[in-house]
Amino acid sequence: MKIVISIFTLIIISAGYFYFINRYWSAFEADQACHSIKWREYGESATYGCDHDLETRQWLLFKKGEMSEPAIVLKRFRY
Repeated sequence: MKIVISIFTLIIISAGYFYFINRYWSAFEADQACHSIKWREYGESATYGCDHDLETRQWLLFKKGEMSEPAIVLKRFRY
């Protein structure tokens, strides 16, 4: 029983660490990271973009969908 509790506690701590370590301190930092990766990997291509999602507090690097296809989120920058 102690082993199960220990493993469960370790999983909870690991998930919390992963969730909080992958965050930026501000929207500005997340914005800069998104635009930097966009420019470095995709250049000035109009197919790719960065957008701010206020509800989830994150910047999204996305690829625009063709025709009436939805956009594809490539990376999320949480803050």
